[in-house]
Amino acid sequence: MSTTTLVTLRTGATRTERRGRLGTIDKPRRSVLLTVLTAIMVVYSLLPLAWLVINASKTQADLFSTFGLWFGNSFALFDNIGRALTYDDGVFLRWFANTLLYVVVGAGGATLLSVLGGYALAKFNFPGKKAVFAVIIGAVAVPGTALAVPTFLMFSEMGITNTPLAVIIPSLISPFGLYLMWTFASEAIPEELMEAARIDGASEFRTFWQVCLPLLTPGTITVALFTMVATWNNYFLPLIMLRDPEWYPLIIGLNQWNAQAATAGGEAIFDLVITGALLTIVPLIIAFLFMQRYWQSGLAAGSVKE
Repeated sequence: MSTTTLVTLRTGATRTERRGRLGTIDKPRRSVLLTVLTAIMVVYSLLPLAWLVINASKTQADLFSTFGLWFGNSFALFDNIGRALTYDDGVFLRWFANTLLYVVVGAGGATLLSVLGGYALAKFNFPGKKAVFAVIIGAVAVPGTALAVPTFLMFSEMGITNTPLAVIIPSLISPFGLYLMWTFASEAIPEELMEAARIDGASEFRTFWQVCLPLLTPGTITVALFTMVATWNNYFLPLIMLRDPEWYPLIIGLNQWNAQAATAGGEAIFDLVITGALLTIVPLIIAFLFMQRYWQSGLAAGSVKE
């Protein structure tokens, strides 16, 4: 047997042994208990959504005559959607537009302020920085409902209750979002990268916009999702700030429909309440799916050296 053949055989054997060792080392461990717990959590999370979808496809009569987790005698989902969108002169669409306004301006503004504030607190030193940190931590610990009544009294004196500003202005403040961006910016942006941009003649604004902001994408998307969900599902603040149904968000409007349906002698519109609840969560699902790719692309930002 020639030397070349021996080298080839030895090399092949070495690669086979290496693959065997790597396969043994990297083989994932399977846990039956972890699999069962994960399955339970998945069922627990999806069961309410399944109940909502199934019951939104039922007629008013089928809601109370059939099992909750099974379809009714007729599939009325699209009919229910049409009735929900046109009921009471299409007030659902008005509530939907109000909610979009509060989310775009309130949650969008809160995300912007959190990114700017978190970046500044993480990368610049100034007198009183530790005091600011203590204030932010204290604000995170205070629930929003505890500030709702004092905020209402203050806004009442200013004469801006029962207006969109009464909901938007408190939504602009997100202590948790600011703290999250502060901690994320501290680790995500290397000081050397900022110094290199400054040496190249970039201004502070250009350094932030072109160099640092792309690295903050995962944190920005995270804060945007948190503030968007918090504003979309905000119930107590609009409840005490708004009296005119024309300015209600979806969650307050659906609660009004539910109270109307539960009132003795009121119109039975429980099918519209359930269908409206289903339509309410659809934009959140779309937002999560849409932002996911930016989240993943942001995680890889700066990881490839050119």
